[in-house]
Amino acid sequence: MGNPFEHDLLKNLGPEPLGDGFTVDALKAACAKRSAAIKLVIMDAKVVVGVGNIYASEALFRAGILPEISANQVSKPRLTKLRAAIREVLSAAIEEGGTTLRDFLNSNGQPGYFKQRLFVYDRKGEPCRVCGKLICQTVLGQRSTYWCPSCQK
Repeated sequence: MGNPFEHDLLKNLGPEPLGDGFTVDALKAACAKRSAAIKLVIMDAKVVVGVGNIYASEALFRAGILPEISANQVSKPRLTKLRAAIREVLSAAIEEGGTTLRDFLNSNGQPGYFKQRLFVYDRKGEPCRVCGKLICQTVLGQRSTYWCPSCQK
């Protein structure tokens, strides 16, 4: 049968964000060649798997990085913060049972409670929980993107 990770659908995937393979150097190498918005790059499964729209917005907020900045313009120190923020956000979301926005229930019939801990996602026009400025929203890669104009540079 062979190694399943050699299958065409799996062999080009990036590392798991909570695993040892997701290093700052790997993230920097992936970003160095990309002029796309950093949010789109971290949502690319070839760069890192499992960072969806909600968690990308939240990680970028925690790292203080604007979602629209070109990936190749993000410095290594800022990528270090971003890597830590991605891991922090995903770990917190797992601990809270995920993010229920509408009617999702887990296998125990419970909703995920991470929505109560969101700083920016789906909070357009609401005050930032850190600085009080109003949360902004735009569309990147056909996905809603949220950020704080004061906390993220």
